[in-house]
Amino acid sequence: MTEAWRPDDDEPRGASGPVRVRVPAKVNLHLGVGPLRRDGYHELNTVYHAISIYDELTARRGDTLTLTMEGEGTGELALDDSNLAIRAAHALAGYAGVMPHARLHLRKQIPLAGGLAGGSADAAAALVACDALWGTGLSRDELAGIAADLGSDVPFLIYGGTALGTGRGEAVSPVLARPTSWHWVLAFADGGLSTPQAYRELDRLRETGSAGAPLGSTDGLLAALRQRDPRVLAATLGNDLQDAALAMRPSLAATLKAGEAAGALAGVVSGSGPTCVFLTADAADAERVAAELEAAGVCRQARTAHGPVHGARVT
Repeated sequence: MTEAWRPDDDEPRGASGPVRVRVPAKVNLHLGVGPLRRDGYHELNTVYHAISIYDELTARRGDTLTLTMEGEGTGELALDDSNLAIRAAHALAGYAGVMPHARLHLRKQIPLAGGLAGGSADAAAALVACDALWGTGLSRDELAGIAADLGSDVPFLIYGGTALGTGRGEAVSPVLARPTSWHWVLAFADGGLSTPQAYRELDRLRETGSAGAPLGSTDGLLAALRQRDPRVLAATLGNDLQDAALAMRPSLAATLKAGEAAGALAGVVSGSGPTCVFLTADAADAERVAAELEAAGVCRQARTAHGPVHGARVT
């Protein structure tokens, strides 16, 4: 009988060459924020949607655990143990009983602190990449279990697609709908917004009566997804954090107005912002709206995307 592999074996299992993983950004089609819980998180009722803007993480064998990067956020993003990708690799190694040795390199297109879960995406990519590199052989569900301790959005980005998120967002259930490709425009802003600060601002606005009525149930949005009509879906998009994002970054109101003036069916702030996301009728409309947003000068960059797409996957 073959003896099981141990962390100190001379020839570890897993990939001998580099492992490349592509991971998408997420938007929230519905983000309902409930009251503050005793653990410091808010109760969430959200519909996640993975879109075709990607980070790519490459994992190679190494004698220590290191992270390098290029692209969005280079020089701004910490690459030490505070980085979610590094924390994810440590968490996987601890769970699987292996040494956390890998050279990770991140090619980043998802903006920092943009409301698109870029850090969570990189954590999901690190879990999938290191699982393949180290040959730990965990299932998606096992990886999602590790991911839940890293951040609320990380489990969804293991799976991708469109999913209902509850709890603090970490409890993920796939949304079953007929295959449909939705077309989006994302307006990237200069600088980011802090997610914890956005939640604190929402609490303040609610205490003073300045926030809009809470969104409530996701039923209307889930029904709209099943109808496969972008105009029906547009009427159901919503985000309780939008009031907070607009209070913290008033210029986003002009971005939302410009997108709708350009012909988008609807526009909302993505997550805690400051990225604004617009639903369009089709791919051609998305290209036109993106061009008009850039021409209007209301964003740093406008990108088109489609969804839903797969979560973190080895390429």
